[in-house]
Amino acid sequence: MQPSDVKSRLEERIDGCEFHIQGEGCNFQVTAVGDVFDGMSKVKSQQLIYGALSDEIASGALHAITIKTFTPAQWQSAPENTGL
Repeated sequence: MQPSDVKSRLEERIDGCEFHIQGEGCNFQVTAVGDVFDGMSKVKSQQLIYGALSDEIASGALHAITIKTFTPAQWQSAPENTGL
């Protein structure tokens, strides 16, 4: 899979989020920014992303995924925001 494939699948399955994807092959880093994460624990927000990619994970197309989620307000001050 390519980062663009992961991004398009997430955009199809989770509304109102901005996704930044890095990686290659079956190992990716997903950074997601959206109001959907407001009031959600980190575990719940990661489960949302994992759930959206469950078919790809089950098939082995995705193997290792690192997930970071932010609300838009959190994203404004996040160190990850500087290079994306």
